[in-house]
Amino acid sequence: MSRTVEASTHASAPVLAAYRYCEAVTGQQARNFAYGIRLLPVDKRQAMSALYAFSRRVDDIGDGALAPAEKEQRLADTRGLLARIRDGRVAEDDTDPVAVALADAARRFPLPLDGLDELIDGVLMDVHGETYETWDDLKAYCRCVAGAIGRLSLGVFGTVPGAPEADRAPEYANTLGLALQLTNILRDVREDAANGRTYLPAEDLEKFGCAAGFHGSVPPSGADFAGLVHFEVRRALALFAEGFRLLPMLDRRSGACVAAMAGIYHRLLRRIADDPEAVLRGRVSLPGHEKAFVAVRGLSGLDARAIGRRQADRRRA
Repeated sequence: MSRTVEASTHASAPVLAAYRYCEAVTGQQARNFAYGIRLLPVDKRQAMSALYAFSRRVDDIGDGALAPAEKEQRLADTRGLLARIRDGRVAEDDTDPVAVALADAARRFPLPLDGLDELIDGVLMDVHGETYETWDDLKAYCRCVAGAIGRLSLGVFGTVPGAPEADRAPEYANTLGLALQLTNILRDVREDAANGRTYLPAEDLEKFGCAAGFHGSVPPSGADFAGLVHFEVRRALALFAEGFRLLPMLDRRSGACVAAMAGIYHRLLRRIADDPEAVLRGRVSLPGHEKAFVAVRGLSGLDARAIGRRQADRRRA
């Protein structure tokens, strides 16, 4: 996983154009993600953009207005495209820029492309209207739609030679993906309800009197909505704490990228905890100056060094 890759300065014109397309998609559709990957060198930034553009295509199929049967067919076609990429059967002059870019990224980096199959599996759960009785049930879904992306990203980042516990890096990347996804679920609880989707575990909703769902700017009558949010926030914070153990295993710029992206969501989670009902009134987000602060902190390596010291202390204990 510590393999280094040459920058794509000698890539062909069609491949460079494909990457530019993926970077445009990323910049337009995923501001937090795009903010973080700006900290990466060119080759890694391009690969991450290709991963995002493919993942976005899968998500858009699941979130679109097509009938379920048509969504299933589109996802099957996308899985077929992924098989072509995996088998090296996408030419540089292929008419699909996302396929061209991802195929090139897969040649240059050890990407576990099976993770994108997991993403498709997760989106099929959405298409089929799956609900989740327990946290273990929801965790399986989050592993597909977010943990897999964490492991794919690790394929781009690699780990520094000799990093302690580097064999656990995929586990930590997966856990960090779960933390980000649970934060997304909390942030989008009302939007998802409007689209007929419920992600929070049914047993948690029942425990806090929220089984009726969320369909307005105020909690259901008699519900302990704040209690529910704080319960899920504590779960997400524990996931972040575990997932952040990945940071000392990454090189400085990759660690800065992860610290920026995850740090933005970590601060977003804290903001939700401070005002739980805000997620029912609208989309909670961070202003630009807070994102910039998180990025600077990530570049400084403060978080990675602090986590590294705590890990070293545990190993000595």
